[in-house]
Amino acid sequence: MAEAVYILCALTSVACAVLLLRAWKRTQSRLLLWSGLCFAGLALNNVLLFVDLVLLPTAVDLYIPRLVTGLASAAILLYGLIWDAS
Repeated sequence: MAEAVYILCALTSVACAVLLLRAWKRTQSRLLLWSGLCFAGLALNNVLLFVDLVLLPTAVDLYIPRLVTGLASAAILLYGLIWDAS
């Protein structure tokens, strides 16, 4: 059951990223761009989680790359929020 949740989370993040980036292309609102990039990074984070815990459970530890992608995604959104606020 956990594998299905990991896949559904990744697909949801991809769908959010696609919808946000499509809306950004239409409106050119920078907040949509930063949000879309954040969700793209979160989708990558979810894919890494699936690979780490399901496909390669003991062969490779992807804990640090998962943390880095999550942090980078949050930092992109935070940068966008601060940059657009000024």
